[in-house]
Amino acid sequence: MTAGPARLLALRLLLPYFRPYLPRAAAAAVALLASTGLQLAIGQGLRQLIDHGFAGRSAASLNGAALMMFGVVAALACATALRFALVTWLGERVTADLRRSLYGHIITLSPAFFETARTGDILSRMTADITLLQALVGSAISMSIRNVLTLVGAFVLLLLTSVKLAGIIVLVVPAVVVPLLFFGRRERKLSRIAQDRVGDLGAYAEETLAGLTTVQAFTHEPVDIEVYGVRVEASITAAVRRIRTRALLLVAVILLGFGAITFSLWVGGRDVIAGRMTGGQLTAFVFYAVMLAMAGATLSELWGEVQRAAGAAERLSELFSARADVRAPAAPVALPARGRGEIEFEAVTFRYPSRPDRAALDEFSAHVAPGETVAIVGPSGAGKTTVFQLLLRFYDVQQGAIRIDGVDVRDAAPAAVRHRIAVVPQDPIIFSASAAENIRYGKPEATDAEVRAAVEAAAAAFLFDLPQGLDTFLGEKGVRLSGGQRQRVAIARAVLRDAPILLLDEATSALDAESEQAVQHALTVLGHARTTLVVAHRLATVRRADRILVMQAGRIVASGTHEALARGEGLYSRLAALQFDLT
Repeated sequence: MTAGPARLLALRLLLPYFRPYLPRAAAAAVALLASTGLQLAIGQGLRQLIDHGFAGRSAASLNGAALMMFGVVAALACATALRFALVTWLGERVTADLRRSLYGHIITLSPAFFETARTGDILSRMTADITLLQALVGSAISMSIRNVLTLVGAFVLLLLTSVKLAGIIVLVVPAVVVPLLFFGRRERKLSRIAQDRVGDLGAYAEETLAGLTTVQAFTHEPVDIEVYGVRVEASITAAVRRIRTRALLLVAVILLGFGAITFSLWVGGRDVIAGRMTGGQLTAFVFYAVMLAMAGATLSELWGEVQRAAGAAERLSELFSARADVRAPAAPVALPARGRGEIEFEAVTFRYPSRPDRAALDEFSAHVAPGETVAIVGPSGAGKTTVFQLLLRFYDVQQGAIRIDGVDVRDAAPAAVRHRIAVVPQDPIIFSASAAENIRYGKPEATDAEVRAAVEAAAAAFLFDLPQGLDTFLGEKGVRLSGGQRQRVAIARAVLRDAPILLLDEATSALDAESEQAVQHALTVLGHARTTLVVAHRLATVRRADRILVMQAGRIVASGTHEALARGEGLYSRLAALQFDLT
């Protein structure tokens, strides 16, 4: 655990987001100074009201003192309202920019980062932790500054009013500061623990909700409810420890602060009786003493909020410090203006960062000519999907090279490489949006006519028959569509992409015969005049490929047409005999 000052340095994360709004921040500072000064002026107004208004027994003096008090209060109200408006706006604007920046950073991280990161914890940091920073910027900072100024101003005015009574207050200050530092340090540690427990809750909930059908299919709800309950209790326990620490801090500060005020009032009352002090002076002193005590108590409470915000900033800084393993080079090489779709793997060896002990690809070499359709088959874990991951440059190879149209993908910008590729995955992602928006994901600038043409080419005309046609909301993860319909939406997306390279990853493996036939027809249209790589377990879907690569343990063990490989005695012939004998 880092030390207190080092922890507070994490709040520097916010500085770049303040810079664009320095004029607003300056205006808020002016309003804050004005409101603090006017609040302190009320004490002098009370003194004038009592000594010259009440004690003077003059209606004119009373009227003047009361009018002055009203003017101060009215100015205070306006300054406070302006400060609140400016600071609250600043909190909303700064945290909105922070959210945008954090999302933009996370969404560009490499898949390797998400192999070990927990999505639920990331979401907790993006929501709960940023909310803590919003509270800091939108209120806690200005309140802290205001209370510090109030504390200093009130103490100076206490000295000017009565040095003897101010001395009593001074004696109590160390007794207030010591518990503030002790309990504040303890609360800082407990705040980080409590925030981590909330992150655990989010991660577990996200995981179970994402796999809800599996949870319910295995009647695992009671177990998950119990586990979630245990984690809720862990978060409550952590929060209660933090709350207990905060409560003890408040008791110490308020008891000592107001205890000193009570004693000072007793001593001052004796001076008023003895004629050494006026009633107005004692009233002003009590007013400033109360302000000082309230400022101290508020600061102790705000200190806890600052500590929690610092912990949140520290957690967010951890996300910002994560760097994508795959980045564009300083001077990226441009791919040929006209993409031909030529692909070459040259002696590629690759190990996933989370599984460094085993090579997913081992000395893998292959050449795919422009317009050629090549299928990749083999048992699970052979490295088929890894070929796609590397071609999309989600990872970079440790040895060897991958080239598209003669350019090493490591020398090109990742976005440029991916722009040359369209993908139809085994389990297509359907976003919580309309059909048109889901298809336009392949080409955001596409016109409505282009979207409709892509739908027709993908044999997805059923979308036109939906209640609102292509504007129909498809539900979360496309829940309103069948598996075959989701695949055809993904194919329409790939059609609209109009890329020279097409990757098909088990695109029909989970479909019934009728849906498979419709999807296969759409894929045939999509693959026309494109370089196509097909990953499949079901050999019936790759019989028409120009060439089939048979993989095992990250290597190519055979290559040829379906007929040639089926007549041989290798892995493919055994798989073919098994599958076609069963059909």
